Amino acid sequence: MIPLTPRRAFLWKMLFPCLTVMVSSLTVAAAERKPNIILMMADDVGWECFGCYGGEDYRTPHIDALAQKGIRFQHCYSTPLCTPSRVKLMTGQYNFRNYTHFGYLSPKEKTFGHLLQNAGYKTAIAGKWQLNGLYNLLPGHGDPTRPLKAGFHESLLWQVTKGKQNRDGGGERFWNPPLEHNGKMITQKENWGKYGPDLFVDFICDFMERNLTEPFFVYYPMVLVHDPFVPTPDTVGDQSLQTANIAPKDPATRKRNFTAMVNYMDKLVGRIVEKVGSLGLSEETIIMFTADNGTNRSIRSQWRGREIYGGKGGMKDMGTHVPFVAYWKDHTPQGAVLSDLIEFTDFYTTLSDAAGIKPHWEDPIDGRSFLPQLRGQRGNPRDWTLSHYQPYWGQVPGQFARTADFKLYRDGRFYEVPKDLEETTDLSHVANRRAQAIQQQLQALLDRCPPAPTEKGDRMTIFRPTYPAWTGLLEPGG
Repeated sequence: MIPLTPRRAFLWKMLFPCLTVMVSSLTVAAAERKPNIILMMADDVGWECFGCYGGEDYRTPHIDALAQKGIRFQHCYSTPLCTPSRVKLMTGQYNFRNYTHFGYLSPKEKTFGHLLQNAGYKTAIAGKWQLNGLYNLLPGHGDPTRPLKAGFHESLLWQVTKGKQNRDGGGERFWNPPLEHNGKMITQKENWGKYGPDLFVDFICDFMERNLTEPFFVYYPMVLVHDPFVPTPDTVGDQSLQTANIAPKDPATRKRNFTAMVNYMDKLVGRIVEKVGSLGLSEETIIMFTADNGTNRSIRSQWRGREIYGGKGGMKDMGTHVPFVAYWKDHTPQGAVLSDLIEFTDFYTTLSDAAGIKPHWEDPIDGRSFLPQLRGQRGNPRDWTLSHYQPYWGQVPGQFARTADFKLYRDGRFYEVPKDLEETTDLSHVANRRAQAIQQQLQALLDRCPPAPTEKGDRMTIFRPTYPAWTGLLEPGG
């Protein structure tokens, strides 16, 4: 033991308060650091495709593990098609406020990227963009910097200024993908032999590693498991990479490829979660996984002993009920299964809450934060979700409100779900006191909504009504 001489005692007396202040400052800084946020959203895959939800055809051990360590929400609802869901998710607003074209996010909209960027976050987006307005050649559709202008410091994306056609420099998202990195084109030739989903996750992992010292937000709108249903790196074998993006005609092979794509998607989620852990960021990072809409209609899956048909584009549960699991080490209750209703407007509000941002009068009013539930608290769950659906993409539009058990369409049809997934038994005239009370509550909500879209729109539709200033529908306890 080193003897404590008068000189050492004097130095220790002088240094100890300084060390105490330094340790205290570091502790406060760690406590005050805003959590990192990773939001992953799969493309075209419903709840029936995940083991933790009862799916039987697929292997999803990493997503199942997130649910086992964190929270699995039983009732998360999107819109039935990709662009309406993405616009709703990114802006926190119902589609009747700001959705006008398939494949388009208005550059005037404030996104959750802007929100967190303004709060001091480093922000990145990787995966599928498809929001420039390519299908209608809208103003600015050729601007490669649109994702950066939408609130992201960095980006690696498919379908920004190029579509799926090889003739214009575009191409498919899987093998040899043409991508745009921070506004710069990476051609098919430059990416030859590479698999797009792997490139996106490489980018995300690198971004996190470069931003250890400040809070970051990663938005990962996946390209998996959208069609074409093609082999993954685990199943491609010796197939030529010139033909690997071509979907097989045989239904059995398509299902086999779809299964492999779901499995590979789960593997990529595992890579991201593992990277967060290896960087020592698990306690500081909220990890969320969901999907944009239901599964492709050509896919049938075994779920809890029955066959489920994919319902993408339609308004039944198979088109709108999506998985949602969340994990935040030492914060989320382990293995919790919540029946709270979650809809896509809620993510923007929750991200704002997590970042400690005080609501601004310009911020959306449609969402409700589920951050308390991520902390193991009861929170203030919503009593209903709303879908205002006008796809402008060849699908039937409509409007409905629902609780966990009952669903009311604007035209009066009323079903008990999930008992009646196919919506075969209309209960609108059934004398059931509980059902009638819920029907009346949902009808009162729909009476406060803008008019429901009724005409089947498409790319050439001229009249595209929106109601940006419509009054808020959420009220205390609503």
